[in-house]
Amino acid sequence: MAHLFTFRTARFDVREEDPNPINPIPGQGVLRWLRAQLAGGHCTVTEPAAEDWGWYIDVECEGAHYLVGASADLDSSTPEIEWMVQVDKHRTLKDKVLGQNKMAADDRLVALIGDIVRAVPEFSEVTSEPA
Repeated sequence: MAHLFTFRTARFDVREEDPNPINPIPGQGVLRWLRAQLAGGHCTVTEPAAEDWGWYIDVECEGAHYLVGASADLDSSTPEIEWMVQVDKHRTLKDKVLGQNKMAADDRLVALIGDIVRAVPEFSEVTSEPA
């Protein structure tokens, strides 16, 4: 089970991002900002990389490993862009077969990202839900 955060903001300028070589979907700027925030939360985070659905980072937090992805809906008539950040916990095939190591409702990284996103005054319409 993954977890999805959405919010609206004009804080990130998609024109400053490196072009996504796979698909023209932004997300690098949000992940660069989130990477810096997570480093203060004792997490190890990779540099953002492109994917066909946006951008992603790999995060290690308290011994667990995650893929955190970001993308934006650019079909907006306002300067505020709707951003989506998805958190997916890595599980081995054995974990999946045995139903182990699932993302819990109180997952540490999900809670940390939720706290970070909710603390930014420039973010509006913040939502958080299992995906």
